Amino acid sequence: MLPSDFLALPFAHRTLHDISDGRPENSLAGARAALAAGYGIEIDLQLSRDGQPMVFHDYSLEELTSATGAVAQRTARELGEIKLRCGTEGIPTFASLLTLVAGRVPLLVELKDQDGALGPNTGILEKAVCGLTQDYTGPVALMSFNPHSIAKCAAYAPEIPRGLVTETFSREKWGLIPAARREELASIPDYERVGACFISHRWQDLRTQAVADVRAKGGSILCWTVKSLEQEQEARRFADNITFEHYLAKV
Repeated sequence: MLPSDFLALPFAHRTLHDISDGRPENSLAGARAALAAGYGIEIDLQLSRDGQPMVFHDYSLEELTSATGAVAQRTARELGEIKLRCGTEGIPTFASLLTLVAGRVPLLVELKDQDGALGPNTGILEKAVCGLTQDYTGPVALMSFNPHSIAKCAAYAPEIPRGLVTETFSREKWGLIPAARREELASIPDYERVGACFISHRWQDLRTQAVADVRAKGGSILCWTVKSLEQEQEARRFADNITFEHYLAKV
């Protein structure tokens, strides 16, 4: 069962970011703002060349920084020296974010797929993340689109709550994934196998039978990414909690 901490506060998507205020997504500045506002914090993790989990969404650096190339081609130190666009700080390590948050609000941590096709080539990022979270005393839950990733988390740190990030897996968004696999993933078949206690589902698709099936199994339903109060009101008809951005959710 997902601990109640994860149902009490809305989660700021990729931290409480606002580039007009110098707070890029997945930044320590955004995390400080979320802490000040009393929100939970959702972040993404990618792996550095030297095996450190980095708080960053994309596989490559171009869109969010002035640098180029893949995150995985740089060391954690090098990435920390690359300033996030519209901010003054570098790309943070997961360890530095844990130190900053220090258990004050729940953390919802998405491990980005390292396989490239939601396949079984996982383990390095998962082992590093689980090692850090096992030493962390605050509420933290791990999730991924890749069920193989969450299965590894179950093996490395079975006591840490874990879930699956889910949606309908349309061809437009997931064209690199074979159609049969996309159809399979949309039915959320791995929920029990990986020992998940929640899903975080695309909010527009919360009425699907797959989501209802997870709820029937006692799972908690989170959702992404709500972008207005009106969307929040609709999402909360079906979800136990939300991840939000571009407005201030109700606390």
